[in-house]
Amino acid sequence: MKHHNLCLLGFGNVNRALVRLLDAKKDELRTRYGIEWRIAGLATRRIGWWAWPNGITPDRLLAEPRPEPLFSVNDMREWLAAARASVLFEATSLNPQTGQPAIDYIRTALDSGAHVVTANKGPVVHAYRELRDFAAMRGKRFMFESTVMDGAPIFSLFRETLPAANLLRFRGILNSTTNFIIGEIESGSTFDEAVKKAQAIGIAETDPSADVDGWDASVKVAALRTALMDAPLKPQKVQREGIRGLTPEAIRAARAEGKPFKLVCRADRTSASVRPEQLPLADPLANVSGTSSIVHFETDTLTGLTITEHNPGPETTAYGMLADFVNAVKE
Repeated sequence: MKHHNLCLLGFGNVNRALVRLLDAKKDELRTRYGIEWRIAGLATRRIGWWAWPNGITPDRLLAEPRPEPLFSVNDMREWLAAARASVLFEATSLNPQTGQPAIDYIRTALDSGAHVVTANKGPVVHAYRELRDFAAMRGKRFMFESTVMDGAPIFSLFRETLPAANLLRFRGILNSTTNFIIGEIESGSTFDEAVKKAQAIGIAETDPSADVDGWDASVKVAALRTALMDAPLKPQKVQREGIRGLTPEAIRAARAEGKPFKLVCRADRTSASVRPEQLPLADPLANVSGTSSIVHFETDTLTGLTITEHNPGPETTAYGMLADFVNAVKE
């Protein structure tokens, strides 16, 4: 039986959902995969670096106020050592411009002897090759399934199950917020009303610019091309047009015509774009509604492979991290 000390960096919706999922799957992980775990560390901007090397139970970790740590240290390397960390779950905020400080967090964890599972797209976009190669040199895994389409098996699909398949191009709807907003406008809402509804259900930030101006989708396009094609791409190089310029009248007229607008992401090895497009209803991308996402791959061996994720939430993102954890530590 393998025992793993888990450290959580960031404690928002995703890592909280991960703690609940780990607890629910505890017996299954033990009996099916021979994996035992305990939560040994928690770090956030508010509390600092807390460690319980002998573990803290999920219910106590999720409680408020949270129990005091056995160790409270001053920096990440001390924290990982105090917690005797074997796996880091990194879920800090995205910095689309540089990927920092998450890149440094991940490098430090790998150098300290821990596998790393991240839900943060920034390190994949800005330091994929560096972190991949450094993890391999240290005999550890750098895993990031939840960075695009939450828990859907995108990166692991190509890494584990499609040997000798070379990705030529892909297209998809990768930003669920804009998909939801367009759908609400089609149903009669104004742009501002649709944004407020997206904020109310928790899929849009107070400032929705990253979504409606296409930046979130551009980062996801860059992450997919960088990791799946090994063709590095920065989000700033993606040809980008958001949905802010679409009028409600144009959106509703397109739906009535049977060619609805979608914010479509595309990339091959030489170009990448994010822009609104009208799609015929026969196109599978045209029928993805609500907060769902879809991606269509073309490889040199498979002319078409489509993955759709229906209305994900923090639990599905947490599942992607759980799956990465199992794949990182199992024999």
